[in-house]
Amino acid sequence: MRFSPRILTAAALGSAALLALSGCGSETTTAAEEETITVGFLPSWTDAVNNAYLLQDQFEKMGYAVELEELTEPGLLYTALAEGDVDIYPSAWSDISQAAYIEKYGDRIEDIGTYYDNAHGTLAVPDYVDIDAVEDLHGQADRFDGRIYTIEPSSGTATMAEESLFPAYQLGDEYTLTSSSLAAMLTALEDAVNNEEDIVVTLWRPFWAYEEYGLKDLDDPKEGMGATEGLHFLAHKGFSDDFPEAADLMAQITLNDEQYGALENTVVNEFGDGEEPEAIDAWLADYGDEFEWVVE
Repeated sequence: MRFSPRILTAAALGSAALLALSGCGSETTTAAEEETITVGFLPSWTDAVNNAYLLQDQFEKMGYAVELEELTEPGLLYTALAEGDVDIYPSAWSDISQAAYIEKYGDRIEDIGTYYDNAHGTLAVPDYVDIDAVEDLHGQADRFDGRIYTIEPSSGTATMAEESLFPAYQLGDEYTLTSSSLAAMLTALEDAVNNEEDIVVTLWRPFWAYEEYGLKDLDDPKEGMGATEGLHFLAHKGFSDDFPEAADLMAQITLNDEQYGALENTVVNEFGDGEEPEAIDAWLADYGDEFEWVVE
């Protein structure tokens, strides 16, 4: 079973790192020349990675220079966005999962638009596990070593699990929420799947790991992991005034399930780490004709 090179790379990042990639595209828009847009994202969160490179491709074709800044903690990313140290967060779960950050920084953040409207948090197990609902976890803690694995403690996913899922289903008496980096959680998941052992993890849809590891969602009628929400392009306040053409482009981008899934699969699985620009080229070759916003 293949482990994503990006996850291995993310695991090696002990602290926030900076990756600056800049360039000028074609002379499509002379007004954008010499202007730089900084896109901030977490390299282990693939939805933001996909969009960061997609926006880089499109902005550079419009004539902007683009810097990609990698951060490793969502609080740092929202702080940088609010303070204008980065211009764009390209895939924010700001409706529910990351709502606390919007409550804290919302007056300094501009919501450019929702590019995908069918995202939601989940609790998942491998297909071979004979449990189908969150309620079925009661009395089964020994099988799972009393653990439910989740990602970074400051993430919306971990917060939702701790503050909503556990109270909704009264899981605290039997289970401990084990937080770590996404890379570490996926390592534990891969090890369990390779040995056909029981494991339960917090995840979200859409996410490439479902097909990679053969996972299924546990039925969650109480919406302990949250209701369906949109994924947003966020920018620092005033971005639309500073970069009206870039803001207009982002406002036009909407992806359906197939288009989103293909984008993530192309970037994460079909191309290797460091080949993201080539992955974007391949995805645009397959799907670009379906959109009116694509800059050639």
